[in-house]
Amino acid sequence: MTEDIINHYDLSTRRQALAQLAGEENFPPVGKFVNAHAHTFYSFNYKGYSPIRFVLEAKREGLEMGGIVDFDVLDGLEEFWEASRLLDLKGCVGIESRVFVPEFADREINSPGEPGISYHMGTGFTTTDIPEKAQTFLDNMRSTSAERNQAMVKRVNQFLSPLVLDYHSDVLPLTPKGNATERHLCVAYARKAASMFSDESELRKFWSDKLGVSEEDINELPDGRPITDLIRAKTMKQGGAGYVRPDSGSFPEMAEMNEFVLLCGAIPTFTWLDGCSTGEQSIEELVEVGRSSGVAAFNIIPDRNYTPGQSDQKLKNLNQVIQLTKDLGLPLLGGTEMNSPGQKFVDDFNSAELAPHQSVFLQGSWILHAHSTLQRYAGMGYLSDWANNQFSDVSSKNEFYASFGEKFSPRGDERLKDLLHIEMGAREVSNLIARAMAE
Repeated sequence: MTEDIINHYDLSTRRQALAQLAGEENFPPVGKFVNAHAHTFYSFNYKGYSPIRFVLEAKREGLEMGGIVDFDVLDGLEEFWEASRLLDLKGCVGIESRVFVPEFADREINSPGEPGISYHMGTGFTTTDIPEKAQTFLDNMRSTSAERNQAMVKRVNQFLSPLVLDYHSDVLPLTPKGNATERHLCVAYARKAASMFSDESELRKFWSDKLGVSEEDINELPDGRPITDLIRAKTMKQGGAGYVRPDSGSFPEMAEMNEFVLLCGAIPTFTWLDGCSTGEQSIEELVEVGRSSGVAAFNIIPDRNYTPGQSDQKLKNLNQVIQLTKDLGLPLLGGTEMNSPGQKFVDDFNSAELAPHQSVFLQGSWILHAHSTLQRYAGMGYLSDWANNQFSDVSSKNEFYASFGEKFSPRGDERLKDLLHIEMGAREVSNLIARAMAE
C-alpha cells in the first residue's frame, strides 16, 4: 500500500509516495483539534510513522496544527517541513531529552523514580543548519544515548540469558538512522524471544520466569504493549536488572539544553507529567528555575492527565497548571506522543475535561506555527531580537503570533519569504499577511 511506502526508510521513496497521494486525496475541512507532540520513527512511533506519514494522517484527521518531536535528534525536520508545506498543514518541530535540574536534585520531577531528572524539550526548530556549538551539543545527545542503550543491553542480556540481543543486528534495523530508544530495545527483546520460543505457552513461561510475574500477567504476545511495557518496567526502570540510577553527570543540565535550544532559534519548553511528584507539586518554583535560563513555553500530554467522567486529583492538577501557563503567558502545546501502543492520534478536545482548555492549546499551536514560519524565513521568531524590540510585554507578543498563526496558510510560504524582511514592524507584518491571505 502507498501508506506503507510512506513509512519506508528511504526518504526518496517516501517523497514519491506522498506526491502520488497528495494528488489523489480530498482531505476533510480543517477543524480545531491539534497534536503538537507526536514522535516519529526517528525516535519511536508505535505505528512506525515517518514525519511524512504523520503529516498525511494529520490532514486526514482535519487537524488545525500538527507537530513532531523526537528524542535527541532533529532528523525529521526538513522532511516534516517539506511535507507540511505540500499538504498545507500548520506545524512545528521539536526535540526532547532528559536533563538534570540541580535545584531539584532531591525531588522527583517527571521521570519516575529519578530525583533531579526531567524530560525537557525545545520547540520550534526551523533548520538543521545550526551553530557549531549547538551541533556539538546535538551530536553528544545522540552519541550519549547510543552509549547508554548499549550499556543497558549488556546488563539486560545477562539477566535474560539465553535471550540476548546484538545491538547492531537486532536493534538498529528497527530505526531509520540508528537513533534507538528503550522502546526499541523492548520490541527487539520481545521479537527475539518469539523467534526462540515458537510455542506460545513456552514463550509465556519464559517471560513469566524471567520477569517474576504470573503467566496470567503476560498479555498480547509476542510484542504488544502489555508485554513490552512489562519488559521495560522489569528490566530497564528503577529496580530492574538493567537500571543504573542517573546522577548529576548522566544528563546535561536544564540550563545547558536551554542554551542549545536558544542557539538554534527555538523555544526552550517545559514538559509536564501529572502534578503528583514532589517536584511538580512545586511547579511555580520549577517554572521559575527554567525561565531563568530561557524556558518560554509549556508542553502537556492531556490524555494521561484525566480519567473521563471523574473529577480526580490529576484533573485538578491539570486545571491548575494550565491556569499557571495562562497567568505567565507561556504558550501551551499538547499532543499524544504516539510512542506507546494504543495511544490516540489526537486528544478528544470535545471531552468535558478538555473542552474548557481547547482554546489555550489552539492558541499555543498558532504561536508555534507563526514562530516557525517567521523564524525560518526572516529570523523573526518568538524569542528573536526582532520580537524583543517589537513587543513590550508577553501578552501583546502572544496576541501577534497567535493572530499570525491563525491566519497564515503554510502554502503561502513562497510568497511570504520574498516579502518579509527584518526591518518590518509587527503592524507591517500583520498587514502583509492580511493582503497575502486575501489574494
